[in-house]
Amino acid sequence: MAHLFTPLTLREVTFAHRAWMSPMMQFAAVPDGDDAGSPTDWHVQHLGSRAVAGAALVMTEATAVDPVGRSSVYDLGLWNDQQANAFRRITEFIAGQGSVPGIQLVHAGRKGSTGRPWAEAGDRWATVGASAVPFGRLPSPVELSATEIAAIVESFAESARLAAAAGFKVLELHGAHGYLIHQFLSPHSNTRTDAYGGSQENRFRFALDVVTAVRRSWPAELPLFFRVSATDWLGGDTDDARPGWTVDDTVELAVRLKTLGVDLMDVSTGGSAPDAKIPVGPGYQVPFAARVRKEAEIPTAAVGMITEPDQAEDIIVGEQADAVFLARELLRNPSWFRQAADHLGATLQHPPQYTRAFR
Repeated sequence: MAHLFTPLTLREVTFAHRAWMSPMMQFAAVPDGDDAGSPTDWHVQHLGSRAVAGAALVMTEATAVDPVGRSSVYDLGLWNDQQANAFRRITEFIAGQGSVPGIQLVHAGRKGSTGRPWAEAGDRWATVGASAVPFGRLPSPVELSATEIAAIVESFAESARLAAAAGFKVLELHGAHGYLIHQFLSPHSNTRTDAYGGSQENRFRFALDVVTAVRRSWPAELPLFFRVSATDWLGGDTDDARPGWTVDDTVELAVRLKTLGVDLMDVSTGGSAPDAKIPVGPGYQVPFAARVRKEAEIPTAAVGMITEPDQAEDIIVGEQADAVFLARELLRNPSWFRQAADHLGATLQHPPQYTRAFR
């Protein structure tokens, strides 16, 4: 039996198997006008084709909860009904293929206003952050006030409500890769001296506030994920003496998030320090997912250079994670899911339009 291709149920949502499509920025949203931030035909084909290819969960890329929280004007956004309505075409198509439509919500914080990776940034806007600490050579953000923090928490909650209205069945909060939630968590980017900075408890506060607010507005029967960078690759986890977010911090956060209604931790790493030394290699982040799963007793998904069917199968069989997210491999090979199923002796149902190709 191929363990990778067994079902998984979280709350009232059942995933046909445990190989999932990770959120990947496309920088292809409507950039301006009344429907700015809305998905385009690019998203229809990008997300829909992976559902047709057999992904059990298709995750929409990081979607901003307000305009300032975007990395570029080409980022997806979900802060109004018009955007939510534009997503429905996509969620309905994904669900029609037997896949689960999911969305990741984000505020970029100090990593905002950077533009598309392959083009000039264009007009920039003032960014905000946990503290007035820049990321690398980017401009320093404005430190958020307590009132502004509360407003962003409510923006996450409103975007969660809109996500449900748009037909999404999984919601993930992006608390990793140096974006705003991670900026509050990490002492590398959070130098505040108020209730949101200093101690571990205070640095947790923004993430806990967001999860609490989102869980109230996100339907109780639908699962809530949290993407975390398990380590900054600084501080106690490495020989780099700079303070940073650690694996111990991640385990403790996962315990707290579980009590607030988070159903799965999507475990990545890095993103807080541009010059951190990261030992990248196949499956290099899997041990972090395994540790969080064991010590926090919460389901996890592993991500990061998972490319081979046997590799993914071993992660599930070895109980290192409950699911695997694939990212760049799906850009190279959208048919990975069906090829992996064939390799492992499992069967994925083909759309009837394609059946004759596999007789």
